[in-house]
Amino acid sequence: MLGLAVTSHLFPRLEADRYGEGRLTKIRAQAVSGPACRAVAERLGVPERLAAAAPKGTKAGALDTERVLSSITEAIIGAVYLEHGYEVTAPAVVEAFAPEIEEALDHPVDFKSALQERLAQRALVVSYRVVAEHGPPHERIFDVEAFIDEEIVATGSGRSKKAAEQEAARAAVEQFEAGVKVA
Repeated sequence: MLGLAVTSHLFPRLEADRYGEGRLTKIRAQAVSGPACRAVAERLGVPERLAAAAPKGTKAGALDTERVLSSITEAIIGAVYLEHGYEVTAPAVVEAFAPEIEEALDHPVDFKSALQERLAQRALVVSYRVVAEHGPPHERIFDVEAFIDEEIVATGSGRSKKAAEQEAARAAVEQFEAGVKVA
């Protein structure tokens, strides 16, 4: 339901010739991603409501992780859809995710694809390796290195492996843009 509502909102706004289906897919994926769902949940006060309703003894940080808040956001959307239908739910979803949709349109965050596209022009391929994990299970931080031909070109950290890889790719893209020899 979440993806459908956002796609239905985005498709008429994007010129197919200019953006293409692949770009629409990337923008939609960013707008409904785990971090986006978490941001919506936080704006709606979900973590506070969960904490207030949680049974005694529930671990303090366990209820406001990205994974939990994303799942709860999607569950809420699903419940509203089942109770009120698509015509009521879709506009509410688009309104709730409006900042994330605009951010995805204005600043698409797919640095891994951008990096790979640049490297493909030189017949190079990037790979990523997790080099460290730290923090408690509900707030795990991953450190990743980006490699080209076994040479470290950038590093990144994030709350998921995917986020850490994006951060490493962002650092590599910034090096490209600054004229630093990446590989």
